[in-house]
Amino acid sequence: MAFESLTDKMQDIFKKLRGKGRLTEDDVNEALKEIKRALLSADVNFKIVKDFINKVKERAIGTDVLNGLNPGQMVVKIVNEELTALMGSDTTELSFKPGQEITVVMLVGLQGAGKTTAAAKLASLFKNKGKNPLLVAADIYRPAAIKQLEINAEKVGVGFFSMGDNNPVDIAKAAVSHASKNGNKMVILDTAGRLHIDTDMMDELENIKKNIDVHQTLLVVDAMTGQDAVNVSKEFAEKVGIDGVIMTKLDGDTRGGAALSVKAVTGKPILFISNGEKLTDIEQFYPDRMASRILGMGDVLSLIEKAESVIDEEKAKDLSKKLKKATFDFNDYLESTTQMNKMGGLQSLMSMLPGMGMGKGGLSDEQAAQAEKSLNRTTAIIHSMTKAERENPDLLNPQRKYRIAKGAGVEVSEVNRMVKQFDQMRKMMKTMGRGGKRKGGFPGFGGMGGMKLPF
Repeated sequence: MAFESLTDKMQDIFKKLRGKGRLTEDDVNEALKEIKRALLSADVNFKIVKDFINKVKERAIGTDVLNGLNPGQMVVKIVNEELTALMGSDTTELSFKPGQEITVVMLVGLQGAGKTTAAAKLASLFKNKGKNPLLVAADIYRPAAIKQLEINAEKVGVGFFSMGDNNPVDIAKAAVSHASKNGNKMVILDTAGRLHIDTDMMDELENIKKNIDVHQTLLVVDAMTGQDAVNVSKEFAEKVGIDGVIMTKLDGDTRGGAALSVKAVTGKPILFISNGEKLTDIEQFYPDRMASRILGMGDVLSLIEKAESVIDEEKAKDLSKKLKKATFDFNDYLESTTQMNKMGGLQSLMSMLPGMGMGKGGLSDEQAAQAEKSLNRTTAIIHSMTKAERENPDLLNPQRKYRIAKGAGVEVSEVNRMVKQFDQMRKMMKTMGRGGKRKGGFPGFGGMGGMKLPF
């Protein structure tokens, strides 16, 4: 998970600072040296690290921080604010043309950065915002690029436009005309990339911009390429001109330094981050929220927004009533896991909770993967039940449990353990319903290693 290594180191540094009570200038200087090493090991650009440390030092030592009641906490606050400023301070949203005009968004970047997938993710995001996007296949060189985009367009339920291997400029022109006739208010161009920056690629992109009104040019960069991503961003910004960045594969790099460097190097904001394989795994980039995640403070606001966007309010109310009356069944469990998967899955949710996400004290990638695996096994067990068994767990006698275990490919003991935990849950809810008090939350369910029910 991105920034995990950096988060670990930052939390260790801050723990030492808070533990000292009163701080001296030497204490702050030593902490800043450690922060500098942590940022460099996270693959953050050296010049950016140097400027960042100087700004934090100036604020931490040049004010009354050292004489304050809680100097350690104040240093953490300053680091948080400067980290936010480094990534752009204010959140920048994608710009659209006013009224009924068509907004053309051109995605550019090197081959392998994930442009085609990012185009589909972007279309999915703005389809839900009523923009009726049209995905346009302007990459005529990469084998299967056109087919991949067509398949993804079908998956997310948006329009698709292609003219085979015609000139990309002609394709772009025709696509805008098509959008005008078919009511598409957003055109997303998936352009060709190369293995490295070359004159032909840049000329092609410039020709598209000369012939049609490209409102936003977004650079798609692969976070896993580290400093190479920063260098690529700088070259595209200088040679073609970009309005913002989409950072992909952020979940595949534990360092994450590219995300901390791009804004400072290009002067252009990160607009979106893509952190998963699903076509819904894209989100608006919030510098302040990302800084909180990096420092191990969680990102509850993003979690709430995700929940609001995917959870069916009526179903949630119905489940709440069932929980209070202890009448919930295995169908309710399946519904809750479906809602959780729509929000990005267990690992994604944990990364947003303070103390549960990146860094020490939270879930490691291995632990999160194990919890996800256990959750999937539990789901498989429930899917192996009949409709009547899911609705009435009391029907589960030894013979039925044996059949269910065989169908799910697990041992009977695992089915017994899951059913026992489910019974305990219902008994606890009955006690609460009679005025009993809940202690320590709900029990773990289905061998999830202490994780709570996703209700």
